[in-house]
Amino acid sequence: MEPEHAIEVENLVTHYGTRKILDGVDLTIEHGEINIIMGGSGSGKSTLLRHLLGLHTATSGCIKLLGQDIDKISPSELHDLRTNMGVSFQGGALISSMTVGENVQLPLREHTKLDDSTMGIMARMKLEVVNLGGFEDLMPSQLSGGMIKRAALARAIVMDPKMLFFDEPSAGLDPVASSELDDLILKLRDSMQMTIVVVTHELESAFKIADRITVLDHGKILLAGTVEEVKNSSIERVQDLLNRRSRNDDIDADQYMDRLTGDA
Repeated sequence: MEPEHAIEVENLVTHYGTRKILDGVDLTIEHGEINIIMGGSGSGKSTLLRHLLGLHTATSGCIKLLGQDIDKISPSELHDLRTNMGVSFQGGALISSMTVGENVQLPLREHTKLDDSTMGIMARMKLEVVNLGGFEDLMPSQLSGGMIKRAALARAIVMDPKMLFFDEPSAGLDPVASSELDDLILKLRDSMQMTIVVVTHELESAFKIADRITVLDHGKILLAGTVEEVKNSSIERVQDLLNRRSRNDDIDADQYMDRLTGDA
């Protein structure tokens, strides 16, 4: 029986040293949904993504992926769960000494016992999905920035995961390449019914692809809602983010002195 929600985060708290980075985050993401996580620099969005990937251990709280509490399952169960997770990193993270096709095959070599011919066919199929058919023999250095992003996406989906995670997918791309990548993300949701989580600061991209948007600020969720709900929000800090308005937070004099003297 499929769990009710694809992803559930309950009262997630995490620290880096003595600094609290996430402060009681509650988040639910439905099956087949594109959820955008947004926020200013230092808001905690990248930390939240790393928690969802099982790369960090929280101070407290609970994360369930496909109904499984990732802090309570065994290492082998977590390994199996990760076969249902695809990740597309900000810079692509292709291995420069391998061809594009070899890069796409990496998850298959790690998690399956398929023969080389079958893995080659599956890699070429996914390269076709991201409009890179015929590029499997090129090296990453021979690709443009947008092509590297698409090759990394092919690798992320080669095992047909149920969940797909992106870290700043449009970073460094020109508007046309960024729009093409947005179209690919929508295509994956519609054709493969994937649950997709995207960390981004690109407003145009977020508004184009999101089913729901989660806005973080200082480790707390300010708002989680549809595109229209976010656009029409009366929360000042949400509007600051949408309209690129700088803000100057009031500084407590005692806290400021504590930071300077190292007592914070």
